[in-house]
Amino acid sequence: MTSIITNVAAMTALQTLQHTNAMLEETQNRISTGYRVSEAKDNAAYWSIATTMRSDNSAMSAVVDSLGIGAAIVDTGYTALSSAKDVLSEIKAKLTTATSDGVDRSKIQAEIDALQDQLKTISDSASFSGQNWLSNTDAVAPVKQIISSLSRGADGTLSVGSISVDTNGIRMYAAGAGLMDSVIDIDQFDGALGTATVETTAIDFANTDDKISFSVSQNGNAARTVEITQTTLAAAGLSDTTIRSSADLKLVYEQALSDAGITGIDVSIGAAGELSFKSLESFSVTNAATAGTSAIAITDMGLVATDTTAAPGGAFSVSVDAINITSVDSDEIQAYIKVVDEALSNVTSAAASLGAVQNRIDLQQEFVSKLMDTIDQGVGTLVDADMTEESTRLKALQTQQQLGVQALSIANSSSQAIMQLFQN
Repeated sequence: MTSIITNVAAMTALQTLQHTNAMLEETQNRISTGYRVSEAKDNAAYWSIATTMRSDNSAMSAVVDSLGIGAAIVDTGYTALSSAKDVLSEIKAKLTTATSDGVDRSKIQAEIDALQDQLKTISDSASFSGQNWLSNTDAVAPVKQIISSLSRGADGTLSVGSISVDTNGIRMYAAGAGLMDSVIDIDQFDGALGTATVETTAIDFANTDDKISFSVSQNGNAARTVEITQTTLAAAGLSDTTIRSSADLKLVYEQALSDAGITGIDVSIGAAGELSFKSLESFSVTNAATAGTSAIAITDMGLVATDTTAAPGGAFSVSVDAINITSVDSDEIQAYIKVVDEALSNVTSAAASLGAVQNRIDLQQEFVSKLMDTIDQGVGTLVDADMTEESTRLKALQTQQQLGVQALSIANSSSQAIMQLFQN
């Protein structure tokens, strides 16, 4: 049926053109925004996921900033500890110099004072963004947190991770609890042996084969054999083969220990001939024996047949910042050297701890950077438009639009042809 009231062909052509225009508008919007899903109406599920992940990625930028600040604070602390390590080495060298005879210890102490002040300056200057982890007088230093991660669980809950740094182990000054101002106890080990008879009865190494021997083990290491012979007496400066006094005996023991390559052991002989060895290192004396024609008794030499393990006495206690050698003896300076050496070991351990934190921060920064890129890529996969595909669709829809307009024009002109039916 042909009707001028209802033009079915025009209606169909119009609907097709409207649909084409709608698709063309959608394609143009994707091309202009670059998104396949730019609003919730495009795809509610994908839009929701993308919006949440974009928000998390924005928060991840704050994590990157936190890691950067944390890295700077840790680097500052590490640099300070590294400098403190060098200063402690200088103090140790000054103390070693002070053990020599004839040096002016007051002048050396003036240098040590300057180095002690430098340690305090280093600690007080190790500040970044108002935070100083090395100078903290709190009774218990807080555990510092460096925000390092952000994660969302399966139930949608958001959690924040952090790197913990316990500043108790790295503080240089902490009101008596820091690496530089805490008291370090140094034990002096005392090995009390027997009682020598040299003051009442001279000991004569009359024969070349006469020998007294014993073994000394230091710090649990392999024992070294110590031998006393005519050669030892001569090297100790005695005039002949006879030990006539406690002073002579002390010289002989010191020479014998030196010949055996044993250092750090002081020989002491009391007024009644009490022989003892003293050291800042643990040690034991074993296997005392006699040999030779004269058959000199080990007891006359102050030695005993039983093994002797030196007992700690805890003789020296001082902190690095309180060391003063102006009026001390060589034994105490030796103890101070051990104090500085222990402090040096503690500072090295603290620097190693911060070094481990530095490494972890570097790894986390690299991971977070890659994670953010991965999240961006994942979001892009969900919502980004494929521009090559959209350009192809645009060309096709433009052609369909032109054809639709042509079809509608033809459909509209068909009703005009009916007029010819009413012409004469």
